[in-house]
Amino acid sequence: MSSGADGDQHAPRRGLLVAVLALGTTALSLMQSLVVPLLPAIAAQLGVSANAAGWVLTANLLAAAVATPVLGRLGDVWGERPVALGVLAAMSVGTLLALVTTSLPLLLVARVLQGVSYGLFPLAISVLRRELPPARLDVAMSVVSSTLAVGGVIGLVAAGVLTRDGGDYHRPFWIGLVVCLVTLGATAVVLPRRPARGSGRVDWTGAAVLATGLVLLLLPVSQGNAWGWTSPGTLGCLAGAALVLPGWVQLQRRQAQPLVRPGLLADPRVVVPNVAGLLTGVGLFASFLVVLQYVQTPPAAGYGFGASVLEAAVVYLLPGGVAGILLGPVAGRIVARVGALTTLRAGAVCGLAGFGLFAVLRDTPAQVVAAGLLTQLWVTVAYAALPALVVAAVRPEETGVANAVNSIARSVGQAVGSTVTVAVLAAGTGAATVFPAAGSFTAVALVGAGSAAAVAAVTLAGRGRWGRAGEAGPLPASGAS
Repeated sequence: MSSGADGDQHAPRRGLLVAVLALGTTALSLMQSLVVPLLPAIAAQLGVSANAAGWVLTANLLAAAVATPVLGRLGDVWGERPVALGVLAAMSVGTLLALVTTSLPLLLVARVLQGVSYGLFPLAISVLRRELPPARLDVAMSVVSSTLAVGGVIGLVAAGVLTRDGGDYHRPFWIGLVVCLVTLGATAVVLPRRPARGSGRVDWTGAAVLATGLVLLLLPVSQGNAWGWTSPGTLGCLAGAALVLPGWVQLQRRQAQPLVRPGLLADPRVVVPNVAGLLTGVGLFASFLVVLQYVQTPPAAGYGFGASVLEAAVVYLLPGGVAGILLGPVAGRIVARVGALTTLRAGAVCGLAGFGLFAVLRDTPAQVVAAGLLTQLWVTVAYAALPALVVAAVRPEETGVANAVNSIARSVGQAVGSTVTVAVLAAGTGAATVFPAAGSFTAVALVGAGSAAAVAAVTLAGRGRWGRAGEAGPLPASGAS
């Protein structure tokens, strides 16, 4: 790690560096969640169907899946600063386009440009590993990573505030543009110029094959409810993904300089955080969507509180976001003291308790707030622990691409959580009512609880792989091969 070479004269800037990187990850999660409550308004104001408006989410997800591993590798090979500035410039252009266009195709282009923002997180972790001493790394990674969950809440609240009473769906993008431009300027000033840590080239052929496989996987995951799960398009994409992704692994084995080293993908110390990230992503979106749907349902349906979008975000989701901001630095210290696996397991227990509470007790607003707070704590703690596990398992020159793979796992999990939640609630909606049956919410809560329990089980399985080192904090980089 080069932080020692930098000298103590850079110590006063370290806090500012962490703040700027945290602002970048906040921006990317804000862009992701900002449009979730806007989809009905987008469909109505652009005169398109709900399924067509759903592509606003899908286009962003597909762009993220395609761009993130390439950007992580580019950061390792070219250096993080130029890649991060390019990503932020693309985000800014995309957000400006979203602000001025009234065309769905152009809005989708804007969302594709915003989708490259997912590459900011692995780049941020690479910068932290390079610039900070080991004693400060866990807390810094925790602060930056926890903003992934916090930014999602901020996006939902911003959308609720600016589109209440049927407001123009363009308004929330103004917040996104301001955040993008501020982050771009701050990054240009604060992010240090450093020579690239890695060497070689980017495997563009491998990147293209991986992108094809991920698109074939994520298209049916995100569009299965609209296409039908047994439709030719859904089954064809899944079959294609089942062929292309294993083929990509074989292609990487034959490359002298692969996009992702096959041994990295097979290392159990990397598999554990990737599986945990996927399952945590499922829980994150299951929690967001089930709470929003439940509290906005009018009491005449036999449940729900008739909350507006703004009330739903501020009263029921914002407490978890505030708790996440406060918990981020604390979670990093816990990781350093007791180990990332133990911390991840404790977070999963919080998620299990939160979804369990929602499954059996949701008659009052206080009960729903408590359930949402517990599930949000799970996500915050998990996102704090995951980078420490990844960094402990990989060489410094692979930090970016390894965290990019973990980011993809979380994104896939979020897509699965969203799709499963929507499918379960839709299946519980009868012909005589537009509202899901109360039992559908219990079913979603059980899915979330199962995801949390699976994370806890994965950490127990991973304990044997890490041994005592995994329980005592990050391993030295030289231990990865």
